[in-house]
Amino acid sequence: QVQLVESGGGLVQAGGSLRLSCTASGRTTGSAMGWFRQAPGKEREFVATVNWSGSFSSYADSVKGRFTISRDNAKNTVSLQMNILKPEDTGVYYCAAGALTGAAPMTMRPAYWGQGTQVTVSS
Repeated sequence: QVQLVESGGGLVQAGGSLRLSCTASGRTTGSAMGWFRQAPGKEREFVATVNWSGSFSSYADSVKGRFTISRDNAKNTVSLQMNILKPEDTGVYYCAAGALTGAAPMTMRPAYWGQGTQVTVSS
């Protein structure tokens, strides 16, 4: 069993930055980690993922060039640096652990979810 706890959400103005962190407990060795988000009235969508070694990452087109995912396996953490935030980035952000899909465009198939953290970007 894996538990994931997110932190770092909040309210920020458009153009600003936020950094989300997720701490994992339990067995995550070999797992991909990633972030998804869900805006009000919309389905949950993929944001970014990183493989176990940190050597490969993939992003949704909507966040490429603005968001950066990273992980520290020694600390069991994965982070999402979000820059040049836009109002359309608003939503609940969920940390996930699972496997890469293995097909382009590369996303991930979560096996575990965190409880989510709210990100609100004002215009």
